Amino acid sequence: MLEPQIQDKRERLLRELDEATAKLARARDFAKPAKLPPVLDLCRRVMLAGGVADLERRAQALETAGIFAGTDWAEPQILVPSLTCSSLKSPSREVVVIEALSELRLLSVALGEYAHPKLSAEQAHHYLKQVLALNLAMLFNPPNEAERESQGRLAQVSRAVLHHLAERIGYEHIIDSLIAEIWRTLRQRPIQAEPAKQMITQIAICQGSPEFTSAGASSEPVAQGADRLVSSLYGPTLLCREDPGVDVYQQRLNNLDANALQSEAIGCARAMHDTGLVSAYHAVLVKSIAKTHPHFLVDAMGLSGTGRDSLLCYHDLITALIEQAVTPHTAQAVLGLTLLLERGILYQPAVAPSLWRQMVLKLSNCSRERLTALFGEAVPPETVLLQGVLLILGLPLGIGQGNNPTCQSARALSIWSHIDPDYLLQLIASAARDDEIVMHFEGQAISSKPSLSAPAGALPVDLDPVSSILVPHLDYIYNQMAALCVGREGDFHRWINPEFHGWRVGRGFRINVDVATGKLVDLDGFLRDFYAYYHPYYNGNQPLIHPQPVGLAITDSAARFIGWHAITIQRVTLDPRGTMRVYFFNPNNDSGQDWGDGVVVSTADNGELYGESSLDFEQFASRIYIFHYDAQEPGEPNQVPEQALENIKGYIIRSWGQDRLPDTVPAEH
Repeated sequence: MLEPQIQDKRERLLRELDEATAKLARARDFAKPAKLPPVLDLCRRVMLAGGVADLERRAQALETAGIFAGTDWAEPQILVPSLTCSSLKSPSREVVVIEALSELRLLSVALGEYAHPKLSAEQAHHYLKQVLALNLAMLFNPPNEAERESQGRLAQVSRAVLHHLAERIGYEHIIDSLIAEIWRTLRQRPIQAEPAKQMITQIAICQGSPEFTSAGASSEPVAQGADRLVSSLYGPTLLCREDPGVDVYQQRLNNLDANALQSEAIGCARAMHDTGLVSAYHAVLVKSIAKTHPHFLVDAMGLSGTGRDSLLCYHDLITALIEQAVTPHTAQAVLGLTLLLERGILYQPAVAPSLWRQMVLKLSNCSRERLTALFGEAVPPETVLLQGVLLILGLPLGIGQGNNPTCQSARALSIWSHIDPDYLLQLIASAARDDEIVMHFEGQAISSKPSLSAPAGALPVDLDPVSSILVPHLDYIYNQMAALCVGREGDFHRWINPEFHGWRVGRGFRINVDVATGKLVDLDGFLRDFYAYYHPYYNGNQPLIHPQPVGLAITDSAARFIGWHAITIQRVTLDPRGTMRVYFFNPNNDSGQDWGDGVVVSTADNGELYGESSLDFEQFASRIYIFHYDAQEPGEPNQVPEQALENIKGYIIRSWGQDRLPDTVPAEH
């Protein structure tokens, strides 16, 4: 008799919920806050009564009624998966319920049941996979004592929602998918490795759970993938395989002979290069070797001939950087330093002195407070920033903009790190020490000093250390440059990009959208010029010398227009299969994206370097709306085949150009 009673109770609650939702929908904006608490309370009671699936079916109606209005959840496209860990464990009923409803809304979007105007099904699915990865412990384990004490029955709500997500996505595939997703992300070598480390930590916690094994982690390939990820952080070598702790590991290192120490160094380096993650044990090893056996640093960092030569030439500098930047809490600094050496940039005359300056740089109070607030107090903010400097110099294509509209600044940081590292180091020193940088626009100096007056809540919170210091300054200067272009005819990027990013940006400028009307203009001429300046077959086989900023029309997996986005073309060349591809940097954290109509961005297996994205030339050309070029190198635009132009125009008109057709373009493309 218990089940019918529960069913009756749930149906009664759902009727009450539907009535309360209708009242919320009818209420005017000023009256909605008063109507909201009854809806949230009924949602909580429905979930406790086993009605999570019922709420999923009502997700669109609840959002339309205004249940997320005025909250952080109102903009699902900028939600941060890692924040769900604290929200789902919150002692606040309202926070837990709103977070749960947000996940159910995204599930409805991911399964194609709710066509959300701000989020594609693929984006929602990607987000939910990260949520499940970050909350594996809740998914496979009962509430612990702390959760029971702080949340009570709310802990059941969180787990009910997570189990529902996993069931709808598919338990039999979830672990496999999560592990594959982590590997896919790590192949891009992001500077911000903490989200991947958090997910791997959750896998490590849950590996012994029978439920975890039955959920899909029992197959040999999946188990091996999980073991490689977990061991890369918690047991990269036999000496620390059982994760004994860094103090015990240090004692073991002290007792090793030279051969065993070298073997240990090679093992740690292999794990680092395999995953792009650095274990705390690796950091301990590198610091120890730098003092006692510095000749083994080549092995501990897995250096090639270029890196080895750089290390030998700048041994004192590298030793000092290891001493100041490498700790168990900043282990990723080892990867940054390794790749910095492999790039050979220390041979540029100004880089080594700039790094010596960075090590003794006195941070301003503002910089210290910001770094401490974002990265904690485990190590001094100077160490945090120095680690960030090594990572951004070692991984110029690993920079991410986080969930912030700062693609212009992230792109600039990548360009400077790639081709002008001493300029980047100067900007870092000025911003971190003086709370100011000065840039010039057509001879007029622009100071970033006023950016410090921005409200604390407006500052980005999910960036790497260097970006967290520089981006507020750069965003302010970029906006001031835009203000100086007001009243000029055409798109302001024509003037800003060369001034903001530097002289290496071509002064020639092409755009295929009329700024006043938003309509497509001169598509044929635009595409012919793009081929003539960038395609080796039509530009005299001239490789791209400097990375060039490009504006993209971003589309979702349904080929719907989302917005404009800033990227950088890194190079254009044949891929291993003989297809001409454009390799580019996308600061949007995860560069592997489905842009609809068969345009799927690749990040591996097509000749990409770490951090690069790529598309075949025609598909890439179909998504750009702005590019720069050197007007003195015109190429051969008239030699571009008509069929290639027709193919590209078809891609455009089937996606972001659908509503931008001028009268001169036939609609049947």
